[in-house]
Amino acid sequence: MAFLSDTLARVKPSPTVAVTQLAAELKAQGRDVIGLGAGEPDFDTPDNIKAAAIAAIHAGKTKYTAPDGIIELKQAICDKFARENGLSYAPAQISVSTGGKQVLYNAFMATLNPGDEVVIPAPYWVSYPDIVKLGQGTPVIIDGQPKLGYKITADQVAAAITPKTKWFLFNSPSNPTGAGYSRAELKAITDVLMKHPDVWVMTDDMYEHLAYDGFEFCTPAQVEPALYDRTLTVNGVSKAYAMTGWRIGYAGGPVDLITAMRKIQSQSTTNPCSISQWAAVEALNGPQDYLAPRAEVFKRRRDLVCERLNAIPGIACPVPEGAFYVYPSIAGLLGKTSPGGALIADDAAFAKALLEEAGVAVVFGAAFGLSPNFRISYATSDAALEEACKRIATFCTGLA
Repeated sequence: MAFLSDTLARVKPSPTVAVTQLAAELKAQGRDVIGLGAGEPDFDTPDNIKAAAIAAIHAGKTKYTAPDGIIELKQAICDKFARENGLSYAPAQISVSTGGKQVLYNAFMATLNPGDEVVIPAPYWVSYPDIVKLGQGTPVIIDGQPKLGYKITADQVAAAITPKTKWFLFNSPSNPTGAGYSRAELKAITDVLMKHPDVWVMTDDMYEHLAYDGFEFCTPAQVEPALYDRTLTVNGVSKAYAMTGWRIGYAGGPVDLITAMRKIQSQSTTNPCSISQWAAVEALNGPQDYLAPRAEVFKRRRDLVCERLNAIPGIACPVPEGAFYVYPSIAGLLGKTSPGGALIADDAAFAKALLEEAGVAVVFGAAFGLSPNFRISYATSDAALEEACKRIATFCTGLA
């Protein structure tokens, strides 16, 4: 009898976490490494949010809460959905978890049976397929089109749906590409979903407030209200409010689904950190005036990175609409050999050689389901990005 679960063999560790840990280990050994793997804003959590957490501690708000969130936070989330997305939810329709990843995990664990399919556009956030597999589901991958900035089309969605499809999982702006879907592009996809009443929609809106060049964010249930009763709208405070370590994700959806997710959470982590919940109340209810200036900083960094990378022969980097990632192609570099003697057979070999020989940590494209590419997170200082791009250029021009 095997000791470890067969389910564990279906999944792999997070490649983005692995790259970040490796970069940290190399730095600890004295190596000069620039880490561009972590999807984490370099801004500090705003002072008003930190003050709310401190006030919660002094007020003794350090006890267990309801398994899926305090009513004050649920109401703040309802108000946010109404204010920013035109979506009307009641507190009973809200789930609060220890980060957005747990929201997805709870939903899939509560709904998937063996053989159920989840349609996922690629490139995708590395955890999507593995969370589906943990829930005994089957990921069905749609390849994004490079000419469209790695976005998918409505026709591709229609072709991917089968009688076994239970969920369509959507992310805009995207991790890892930063690609954002316009209202017209999203409407074409929701029109397809309207023809399949048994398919549910899960939308990851974590990068909602990081949009550039006049791009207007929209979410599926907002674009097509008729999908409201079978949509789980997922968001969180990690990215926009620079609260990654606070671990608060949330979702709005039908009461029956939220109730089922609460049951899963009640038998796993139970409530998210009470102090983090009160901080999130302040994040959502408090001043929002710093969001736009921070987005402008990210836009400037995006432009810097795209300009530098597109000047390198063999690299093609689409300019994304949002988030804080770029996803350049290295198709023009495959088959070459690095100055250190490494054959660039694929994007994994490229990322390994780039780290070892140039001291730049990036995540290889195969981790996100579409190659040959690599992901850069530009959520770091301008100086670090400038130096990293110089090193990448030197490395690439040295390939033979």
